[in-house]
Amino acid sequence: MKQKWIHFLSYVLVSVLSAGAAFYLAGTASGDHKLSELQNLIEDRFIGELDMEFLEDAAADAMVKATGDRWSYYIPASEYQSHMELMNNAYVGIGITIQAEENEDGFLIVGVTPGYPAEEAGLQVEDMVIRVDGQDVRGMTTEDVRSLVRGEEGTSVSITVLRQGTEKTFSVKRGHIETPVATGKMLEENIGLVTIANFDNRCYQETKKAIDDLLAQGAEKLIFDVRGNPGGYASELIDVLDYLLPEGEVFHTVDYKGKEVVDYSDANCLDVPMAVLVDGNSYSAAEFFAAALREYGVATLVGEKTVGKGYFQSTIRLSDGSAVALSIGKYFTPNGENLAGVGLTPDIEVLLDEETKNALYYGTLEPKDDPQLQAAIQALG
Repeated sequence: MKQKWIHFLSYVLVSVLSAGAAFYLAGTASGDHKLSELQNLIEDRFIGELDMEFLEDAAADAMVKATGDRWSYYIPASEYQSHMELMNNAYVGIGITIQAEENEDGFLIVGVTPGYPAEEAGLQVEDMVIRVDGQDVRGMTTEDVRSLVRGEEGTSVSITVLRQGTEKTFSVKRGHIETPVATGKMLEENIGLVTIANFDNRCYQETKKAIDDLLAQGAEKLIFDVRGNPGGYASELIDVLDYLLPEGEVFHTVDYKGKEVVDYSDANCLDVPMAVLVDGNSYSAAEFFAAALREYGVATLVGEKTVGKGYFQSTIRLSDGSAVALSIGKYFTPNGENLAGVGLTPDIEVLLDEETKNALYYGTLEPKDDPQLQAAIQALG
């Protein structure tokens, strides 16, 4: 009953807000806020059981969604720490990447981060996680399993896996994990591949290092892979563009007050042929990175059309520890283009089938089997 009521309340709030109703009730002696009055009414008279924290979260989420902006979102207090870990490219855990198996036999370990607790404890790629601290995880969601594995730094978690049909249990001490942001790999014909996971913390630092390492290995051309890159901080994007591009405007923003900020690169640049891989999951800073390189005439875009996210958000903490990421301004490319709802159409369009997309997502796609990467190699000649 409680769940049905909360869903009903959310629907009511969306309907009210979408219709642009006034926030204050005319004729009330106290002038109480409409939503506060509604909450008080529910608390005083509703006959069923109530979880007020759940009700408030549902109402806040509905209010943000009622703006109609797909990029603004509400963050419950219980999820704020996880949100910040994501933005910081760091978390407390053991350093594995898991993939749910369709037959619910467990969760396949598809990645073990070098130098972190899981590797040190002996967990391996292809191990199948079946229990965490003795609790059977088969049938759970991936997020449920992550929540069980993560915890306080320095504490231990028991991981039971199937390895070639044999059960093995490992005690793994949780630690501070920094997830890689940018990595480099030498390909054929003196081409270096730089994969940028996001533009959050450490993006510039790791991207520059990846590029410098590849150039030191003899790379004469570069391919940047921002497929599946959800964007991140404008400051990180600007630093990367400044490193790559010649003197000129690289990025500018206009906020809700009409304040415009223009960012420029200096005369130092990287003078090598480049290509950028993009897809339908390249968002925000990833799109503007690709757009800037193309508009300066230094890179060819290869892949699929991008999503078209032209707004930027500010994450604002609320008094109860929750937060809202609210769209407060627009991004523009060096040529003054806003990509909202438009996105980027690649110079060379190459579509992937579902099997190849899944392999790309889980990091198991070999370069020779990647049609988009192979098209970029050919484009660089």
